[in-house]
Formats: sequence, structure tokens, C-alpha cells
Amino acid sequence: MDFDKKLSDLGIAPGSPAMPVANYLPYRIHGSVLYLSGMIPMKDGQSLFTGRVGDGLSIEQGQECARQCVINGLDWMRVALGGSLNRIEAIIRLRGFVACPPGFGQQPQVINGASDLLVEIFGDAGRHTRAAVGSVALPLNVPVEIDFTVAIREGA
Repeated sequence: MDFDKKLSDLGIAPGSPAMPVANYLPYRIHGSVLYLSGMIPMKDGQSLFTGRVGDGLSIEQGQECARQCVINGLDWMRVALGGSLNRIEAIIRLRGFVACPPGFGQQPQVINGASDLLVEIFGDAGRHTRAAVGSVALPLNVPVEIDFTVAIREGA
């Protein structure tokens, strides 16, 4: 399957990935595995939302943030893989962090925004293991952060 074309068909245009905000690598390839650092829901240099899901932000706003984290991750995947997503063999795992108040238990529903988009893009190759964890706060006061582990095919 042509994953780049699938993104285009979904109206998701390639973007310029945001540079890290601290002392870490945005990605690292080890063998046939691509590890992506935590992606946050930035678009055009601004966070989609700030604050906590379940305390001023809705589940739907959290899902939108999770979806934007995937889009930002795809931009870094494209950079790491030489300009195309077509070397992706499978999304192995994602870890989703949701800023939320104590007692909030709908982190899985929020992170479904990311999981659903990955399956829509990659089909069965987008089905992954995951964790959906609540957090008191996230960097830059964003409501969602997601990191990825991706199996890749050898290539240029």
C-alpha cells in the first residue's frame, strides 16, 4: 500500500516537524525499529489546546490532540525514512499520556483519536499495542503526548 498516497487521500499534507524543546533526539533508528520521541499537539507553531482533559477540555478535544500528535509523528517518520512513509512495516506500539485531573478514567477514549487514525492510514499495519496513561501535567501544558515504536523495512 502507498501510505503517502493514503495520507493525501485523507487530506493530510506533509508538514515541517517541530524541533525538540529540550536535549533529546526526535527519533532514533536501531536496526529495523524506529523510535519516536513524545509528540505533542502542535500545529503551525501553536498548541491545539492547553490544559487538562476532563477539567476544561472535552474527550473530543483530547482526541483531536491525539490525532495531531500522530500527524506530527508522521512528519518525523517521513524525515527519518528519507521522505516517504512507505518503508513502514507496522506501528508496533504507542504510549499515550493524557493530562487530566485525579479520578479521570477515560484516557483510552482520548488516545483512540491516535489509534483510529493510525489504523485508517496503515490498515492492519497500523494496529498496535499501547498504553494510555493519566498525567497531572505534560510539557508546555498540552493535554496529550504520544510516543511511537515503528517496525521499518530496510531501504535507502
